[in-house]
Amino acid sequence: MGNDSALVTTLLQRLASAFKIRDLGSPRFFLGIETVPTQKGILLSQCRYMTDLLGRSGMADCKPLTTPAAITKTIISADELHDNPTQYRRIVGALQYLTITRPDLAYAVNRLCQFMHSPTTEHWGLVKRVLRYIKGTLDYGLRLSPSSSTVIHAYSDSDWAGCPVDRKSTSGFAVYLGTNLISWLSKKQRTVARSSTEAEYKALADVSAEVTWVVSLLRELGLHSGEPATLWCDNLGATYLCANPVFHARTKHVEIDYHFVRDKVASGDFLVNYVSTADQLADIFTKPLPSPRFTTLRDKLNE
Repeated sequence: MGNDSALVTTLLQRLASAFKIRDLGSPRFFLGIETVPTQKGILLSQCRYMTDLLGRSGMADCKPLTTPAAITKTIISADELHDNPTQYRRIVGALQYLTITRPDLAYAVNRLCQFMHSPTTEHWGLVKRVLRYIKGTLDYGLRLSPSSSTVIHAYSDSDWAGCPVDRKSTSGFAVYLGTNLISWLSKKQRTVARSSTEAEYKALADVSAEVTWVVSLLRELGLHSGEPATLWCDNLGATYLCANPVFHARTKHVEIDYHFVRDKVASGDFLVNYVSTADQLADIFTKPLPSPRFTTLRDKLNE
């Protein structure tokens, strides 16, 4: 694809001279993902996939909900085992594929994946809640539109000791290329963080690795602007730690591989700035949120 139709046509002709190819025209469906033209760009939608998923799980006529995860109930592992664990794994696996175009489902699905080995009836209830949320948002997807900027900026957040079972923190990030969301993550950290600063610093290391890969890809394609990427974090301690290698002796126990973000800041590749918690877009990837807050952040993800 490209913005020079003559060049695209020439390339297709040269490929056709060496290989048997067929031009299918404008993209429509690809691996269950539908490309829907809009006034401002395109919408990547999995509406048919979601409808089929609701039918296969017996939730086609369920009542919709406004959020995929409740904020009032704590998940516990000690409960009656689900009588059909294969069904649980099949549905959650399908939900994983759905997060390709639905970043608002990332946290809820990541949490469900942590109980694949022995799902309980409570966990199955959480699956049904996600499906009820999907029922009310079938027309949602990932919007992509032309952007005048190609600068990379990313939001990083962490929910310190958020898991009541093992007290590990959950990291989340959102990476933007101009105005378009191109990468996101919700993931439980490997080790227990001893402070909120450490948890946020680990989340910054995760997004730094992702942005490094994105920059490498854009340079290979000849599309990188050359400007440093900006990382936004809502923890001042983690922000200072990225700039000052001797800040806080209490962080000496942090694993070495998390400290490479300092080198990126020192070399000028990254700028780490503070953002208030109210403007932290990655908050949606780290914890369950009330409906108003969840809706606000979901809309800012270009959905």
